[in-house]
Amino acid sequence: MPVSKNGQLFLITVAGPDHPGITSEMMKIAASSGDNILDMGQAVTHGLLSLSFVLEVTSADSNGHSPVVRDLLFKAKDMGLELEYRVLEKKDDIEETISDNNFILNCVAVDHITPAFIRDISTTLAESGINIKRIDKVSPGEFTSLEVMTQVPAGLDLKTPKMKLIDISTSHRVDMAFIKDNVFRRSKRLIVFDMDSTLIQTEVIDEIADEAGVGPQIREITEKAMNGEMDFDESLKQRVSQLKGLKADKLDEILKKLPLTPGVEDFIETVKGLGYQVALISGGFTYFANALKQKLGLDYAFANELEIINGELTGNITGTIVNAEQKALLVNLIAQQMHISMEQVVAIGDGANDLPMLSAAGLGIAFHAKDVVRREAEHHMSHGPMTSILYFLGIPGPQKR
Repeated sequence: MPVSKNGQLFLITVAGPDHPGITSEMMKIAASSGDNILDMGQAVTHGLLSLSFVLEVTSADSNGHSPVVRDLLFKAKDMGLELEYRVLEKKDDIEETISDNNFILNCVAVDHITPAFIRDISTTLAESGINIKRIDKVSPGEFTSLEVMTQVPAGLDLKTPKMKLIDISTSHRVDMAFIKDNVFRRSKRLIVFDMDSTLIQTEVIDEIADEAGVGPQIREITEKAMNGEMDFDESLKQRVSQLKGLKADKLDEILKKLPLTPGVEDFIETVKGLGYQVALISGGFTYFANALKQKLGLDYAFANELEIINGELTGNITGTIVNAEQKALLVNLIAQQMHISMEQVVAIGDGANDLPMLSAAGLGIAFHAKDVVRREAEHHMSHGPMTSILYFLGIPGPQKR
């Protein structure tokens, strides 16, 4: 904030049809007066401008009359704008608005942002004492996304409002992320994907099980493991053991039929074009992870190694199992190699074994996840395609190279 000259504080509000040069003309007058600006905000909604700023005026008389305010009024009238002002009683009116406890609520709708949705989120925020400072439409064209800047009271436990926002998200089919507005929010550098039911729309081991004729048995174990009802290492060993004797060439047939999650290719193309690195860390198998790495142009791929001897699966896994703890460890190792903070990492997964990885990342997103994961993860996306996550990163949709 500039050094105070102990002048009177004027809150100036300019409104009307937007066009280039309005802010410039207002600031020319303010600059020529030599007075200080202490706060400022500007927004345009459907072609209508709202510009506000606080001017510390040293030339005002005891009745609040000032040459600079008069000049601003005349200039606004010349430009076809309305200008209003009021005198603020004390500088505390300004200082009370300054806070480092700001959060951004990103909202991305599958179909359309509705008045009922805005009513519900604004009511939830208000009931928690969270103040809305600004609302911006982010998506070009259709009204499908909002970025809501909020101020959270110091010491507020965010668990309750976040749980209410999850319920609103479900009822309105609008994905949301409540993200602290700090230096790291738009400086992410690494995206980390889970593979099964995240990067692709199926669980690979279930597809292998169908080929081996043990699909129902393995699907039951997979479901328990992904819901956190069974130790992942033990579940993986049990499932893989039932694949013994399957011809390895069947894996290639499965690979060719793997369905990518909608939006994945556009998402990866966009973030790669903006300089992000992308990793795949999976509790699945390297045969598929490495193929997807090559197909999608990923930078890293880690998964479990199926043992194959004489062209057949042995029913064993070689090497360290990539479980929940290994996923979190690998994310940390990649971040260290890239010389970035974990705050600059985005992790995306759907299962209970992804939770440590999601928690370790600066932005962890449960993507179309199991209920237990949605409830425990900081952020979730349950309705839209993968490209919706771009809005959480401050990117207004897919960008073609």
